[in-house]
Amino acid sequence: MSYGVVFALLCLFLTGCNDVLFKRYSIGGHSKGMLIFGVGLIWTLAQWSLALIQETPIEFNNATLIFGLMAGVFVTISNLLLLESLRHIKVSLGATIYRLNTIGVILLSFVFLNEPFGWFKGFGILIGLIAVLFLYQGEISSSNQKQLLLFVGVAAVASFCRAAFGVSTKAGFLEGADRNSMLLIISSNWILGGAVYALWRERRFRITWEKTRFICLSSFLVVGVTNFLMLALQHGEASTVIPIANMSFVIALLLSVALKMETFTTSKIWAMVLAAGSILCLAKL
Repeated sequence: MSYGVVFALLCLFLTGCNDVLFKRYSIGGHSKGMLIFGVGLIWTLAQWSLALIQETPIEFNNATLIFGLMAGVFVTISNLLLLESLRHIKVSLGATIYRLNTIGVILLSFVFLNEPFGWFKGFGILIGLIAVLFLYQGEISSSNQKQLLLFVGVAAVASFCRAAFGVSTKAGFLEGADRNSMLLIISSNWILGGAVYALWRERRFRITWEKTRFICLSSFLVVGVTNFLMLALQHGEASTVIPIANMSFVIALLLSVALKMETFTTSKIWAMVLAAGSILCLAKL
């Protein structure tokens, strides 16, 4: 198993935990912008500290600035939209739709990064999509159709932005961008984007103790997710490691069931089995 796959699996686990945390935060009616702002602030401080501890120089060359800004804008928008969608749909449904950015990653990587697209990788993607459909079908009959359609659309746009984030990050590495410097730019985008969203869209900018608890825990998870994803992209192909990380909906499902946020069904069990098979195919094991 390659280092890229190992880092992608670590990213998978932490991402699933953060998806559930996002859901718990969203249903409380709290400001989404304040969560993104707070996480971005702590993440920036943590990333700067990691660079100092590792004695890694911070280098803002052209590739780092351009692709860092691109990736930062895409991932900030994607997370704000994910938070909006999770307030109205179940975490397993929202997370799986969000992870459909696998399709965008594969296509964008093939077109812009010239990465190969073999039958083994295609089969892995197909299995993963079937797993998503198994999870999705159980929600249709029990939901308000207009609301479901609206927030599925919101999650789909978030998914596209998430795919663009992954591919622009990989493109930055290929052009010589610095990993730690890119992460600092991306986290700074969260600060700005979260503040703008809280003030402009939600018209409230206030920190409470309850928000602080969510912000601190999510910050820990986000720092782990982004660093593991960056390492995975450095050591593996974007069209391989990102689809593996995107199977985090399995972790989100298990946690949401354990926390009694939703229940197990036969289709969900089959979805997890298929997701595991997809990971094996994408990892080329």
